[in-house]
Amino acid sequence: MSDARDAHEPSTPGDRDELLACEECISPAEAFAVVGNETRLRILEALWEMDRPAAFSDLRREVGMRDSAQFNYHLSKLTGQFVRKVDDDDGGYEFRQAGRAVIRSVLAGTLNQNPELDPFDVTGECVDCGGGLQAEYRDEHLRIACSECGRPHGAYEFPPGGLEDRTREEILAAFNQRARHLACLSKDGVCPECNGRMVTTVERANGGERLGLDVKVDYECQRCHLHTASSVGLALLDDAEVVSFYRDHGIDLNEVPYWTLEWCVTDRHTTVDSEDPWRLRVEVSLDSETLLARLDGDLAVVDTERRPREVEA
Repeated sequence: MSDARDAHEPSTPGDRDELLACEECISPAEAFAVVGNETRLRILEALWEMDRPAAFSDLRREVGMRDSAQFNYHLSKLTGQFVRKVDDDDGGYEFRQAGRAVIRSVLAGTLNQNPELDPFDVTGECVDCGGGLQAEYRDEHLRIACSECGRPHGAYEFPPGGLEDRTREEILAAFNQRARHLACLSKDGVCPECNGRMVTTVERANGGERLGLDVKVDYECQRCHLHTASSVGLALLDDAEVVSFYRDHGIDLNEVPYWTLEWCVTDRHTTVDSEDPWRLRVEVSLDSETLLARLDGDLAVVDTERRPREVEA
């Protein structure tokens, strides 16, 4: 039997200390000070645009700095934490993960943009009153709600860079995929922001009117404390049996806006069989067939069953 630690088993403090030990690490304040220089940011941007390990002379030419000594000074400040020197005859430079993270933050717009979009109509109708749905963008979040009764149908963080060079339809398509990605990562125990350990908690939604749910799922990162909440059904969007169920009915579930799926935005199709431990059922119906999925408290699918759809009298 392997002695490898289970992926969901918490590490001990000693393990964490050993893993995080770093003699050459710098403090967050020092890291921000390094990249807070315009020339160094230009170097990172140039390396990003070149998209390959770059020789000193090529990188300097791309940045447009004539003074070789001054350029070398700024490059040396980045080397080690944000870029690394390639160990080959050319002696070029390439990104480290921290350098890529800086540029991705700039491209995402989270560091220097705060755009807004006034409400606009989106596909779907309200699961409560049948009214039309609208989306709006505020505070780096895209929210979808009923234009008549205000019932929420979805809300997730969406970096400002996702709005650039996209029509409203393209923004919604990107949002649909991002929301699925965030929900699936969280359910699988990985923080979408820092890759830390995400803990899943199912609970009664006391005061949860904002989500319109009686039973909700809370995800919280143990490292950066990112917190999100969703319905139970949302955890099934990437389940193989659910995806196959839709495919067998001629529908590509990946292309369906999740906010139009009642089993995703409400818990009307969710049944609580037990609270200690949590055992839940979600029913997904198409045409004359129903897929019944049983989940545990970690939202893992225990089993599924297809049966004829019950028709209300």
